[in-house]
Amino acid sequence: MKKVFFKTFGCRTNIYDSQVMMQALKNYEITEVESEAEIIVINSCTVTNGADTHVRSYLSQIEKTSDAKVYLTGCGAHTKGESLLKSGRVHGVFGQSEKLKIESFLQEEKPFYDAGDLNHIDNAVVDDFVGKSRAFIKIQEGCSFRCSYCIIPFVRGDARSMDEARILEQIQRLASNGFGEFILTGTNIGSYGQKTNSSLASLMKKISQIRGVRRIRLGSVEPIQITDEFKEILGESWLERHLHIALQHTSPKMLKLMNRRNVYKHDCELFEELASKGFAIGTDFITGHPGETKELWEEAMQNVRDLPLTHLHAFTYSKRDGTPSATLKPEVNGKLAKERLHELESVVKQKNLEFRSAFSGELEVLLESQKGSLFVGHDQHFNKIVVDSKEDLLGNWVTIQNYEARGEFNHAKL
Repeated sequence: MKKVFFKTFGCRTNIYDSQVMMQALKNYEITEVESEAEIIVINSCTVTNGADTHVRSYLSQIEKTSDAKVYLTGCGAHTKGESLLKSGRVHGVFGQSEKLKIESFLQEEKPFYDAGDLNHIDNAVVDDFVGKSRAFIKIQEGCSFRCSYCIIPFVRGDARSMDEARILEQIQRLASNGFGEFILTGTNIGSYGQKTNSSLASLMKKISQIRGVRRIRLGSVEPIQITDEFKEILGESWLERHLHIALQHTSPKMLKLMNRRNVYKHDCELFEELASKGFAIGTDFITGHPGETKELWEEAMQNVRDLPLTHLHAFTYSKRDGTPSATLKPEVNGKLAKERLHELESVVKQKNLEFRSAFSGELEVLLESQKGSLFVGHDQHFNKIVVDSKEDLLGNWVTIQNYEARGEFNHAKL
C-alpha cells in the first residue's frame, strides 16, 4: 500500500479533520515519517497571511526533498487552492466538506479542484487519534459572527452544530480505547446547540457522564457565551481549570472598529469572577489592527495589566482581502505592530509565572510526550510541566505535589 503523510497546519479543528481523513483511508498506509511518504496531504490554515506563508514554505521544502504527490485541503483550499493547482504545485485540491472522499481523491490521475460546500455537517465518528494522547472532538463548524478582520466565515460558513448523539458515540468509543482527556473544538464552539435546543454546557454535562471521561477541555469561547447555565458547571471536577475566552482587544473603541460583540467592562467583570474561582484564563488578541493609535494601544495595555490573564494567543493584524478591515485607515506599521505584540506577550508571560508561583495545590497532569527521561504534559490550568522520571510515564495521568515554577513551565521529579 502507498504511504500517506498528513501535514496539519492551524487549529484543533484541523487536527480533528486530519484524523477523520486518516480513518477514512482503507487502501493506504498512514505514516508519521514524512520522508517515507509517496503522498502528502496538506491540511491548511488561512487565518492570516502568515498561515498562508507557512503552507507555501512547506510546499517549497517538499518540492526540493520529495517526489511525493501533494494534495491540499483545509481553509486554504478556498483561498489559495486554485492558484496552487494552476501553477502545478499540488495535484489536487478539496474542501474540508469533502474529506470523507479522500480515498477516491487520492486515486485521481488528473489534477482536480473540488471546493465542496459551506453548509456541510460532519457525520464521521472517530475512534482513535494517531500519535496523540488527548482526543479532539469537533462539535460544530462555521461562525455566524462577522468580525471585521476575519476571513474564516467565508471559508468555513455559518455556525452549525454536529449531531449530539454522534458526538457522544464518538467519545464513548474513544474513552473505551483509553482516552481520558477530551478537547472540544470547532470554529466557534460557544455557538453549539443554538438551532438544536441545546448548549455547550448541556453537552458537556452529558459527556462527563460517559465512563472513562476524566477531563474536558474547551477551545476558544466568546465572553457572551459564558452564560448562567455555563457558570453552573464551573465547580465540576471534570472541567479544566483553564478557559480560553477570545477578547481580540481591550480598548472599547477598537472593539467597535473590529465589529466585536464583547464589551470590555463586562469582560473585566467576567474575568475577575472566573479568577476568583481559581481559573487560569487565556485570550486571543490582535495588535496593529487599522485604527489602533498610540493612545488606544496604551489604553489597551493598561487594561491588559489589570486583567487576571495567564495565557495568550496573540498575533499581528493580517489584511485579508474581502474583509471590511482591509479597507480601514489608518493602517499600522508592521514593525510597530510586532513591537506591540512583544510588549503584550511579555506582560502575560509574567502574569503566567506569577500564577504558577502562587498556586500551591496538586497538579493533575496527562503526560503527552517524552524525550529521554523527561516527560511533558499540561496540568489542569493548561500550564506546561516537565517531569523528570526514570519510570515509563508516557500517556499516564500523574498527581504532582512538589514542583518548581520556572520561566515558561513547571518542573518536577518523580
